[in-house]
Amino acid sequence: MSKKEMVMNMFDDISGRYDFLNHFLSMGTDYRWRKQFVKVLAAEKPQKILDVATGTGDLAIALTSLQPDFINGIDISEQMLAIARKKIHEKKLEHLIAFNTGDAENIPFPDETFDAVTVAFGVRNYENLEKGLSDMRRILKTGGTMQILEFSQPSSVIFKSLYTLYSKTVIPLAGKLISGNKIAYSYLPQSVAAFPAGTAFLDIMGKTGMHNLQQIPLSFGIATIYKGKK
Repeated sequence: MSKKEMVMNMFDDISGRYDFLNHFLSMGTDYRWRKQFVKVLAAEKPQKILDVATGTGDLAIALTSLQPDFINGIDISEQMLAIARKKIHEKKLEHLIAFNTGDAENIPFPDETFDAVTVAFGVRNYENLEKGLSDMRRILKTGGTMQILEFSQPSSVIFKSLYTLYSKTVIPLAGKLISGNKIAYSYLPQSVAAFPAGTAFLDIMGKTGMHNLQQIPLSFGIATIYKGKK
C-alpha cells in the first residue's frame, strides 16, 4: 500500500472522531492556531482560495472571515469531506465554499487560478512533498500566496522534551482509545518527527520557485506557519 492510500484509509477510518480528538489532544490550541493563520493571510486580501488537504473543513470555514469571493477545498478522504459538507450546510455557506475529492499532488484546477493556496497539518502526509508543493504553486496566480500550517519541533530543550513525551505517550494512547484506530495516532508523532520543519521546509518551498519566504513559530514552536509568494 502506498503512503497516499494509507493516509486516505486512515482518515476515512477516524473521520467521525477527528474533530473531537483535534480539540481534545491540543487542549483547544488548534482554534488559536487557525485564528492566527487567518490573521497572517488577511494582509493578502485573497479573493479565490484553495484549501488543500481540507479534511473536515475547519480552516476553509475560518477563512470565510476574510470575505473572499469563493473557497474551494480538496481532500483525498471522502469520509472527511462528508463531514465538511455537513458543516457548511448547517452554517449555510454552500454559496461560498465547495468541497471536492482531490489529490494534493495532482490538483484538479487549471494553472493560475487562485490568489491563495492553504494547507493546515496536511503537507507532512504528502507522498511526494516537492511534487505537492510544485502543483500548489502551479495553480496560484502570479503574485499569489502559499501559506501552510504544520507541526514542528519546539526550540526550547525542556519544552521539546515535554512535548516529545506527550506526543509519544499520551497522543497515541488517547487516540487509540477514543478513535479505535491503533495506527492513526501513532503515525502522528512519527510523521511530525520525519517532517523537514523550519528552514529545511523553506528550502523545499524555494526549490519549487516560491520566494519571499518566511516562517512564524506558534506555541513555542509546536507548530509553524510557512508563507511564500509566487
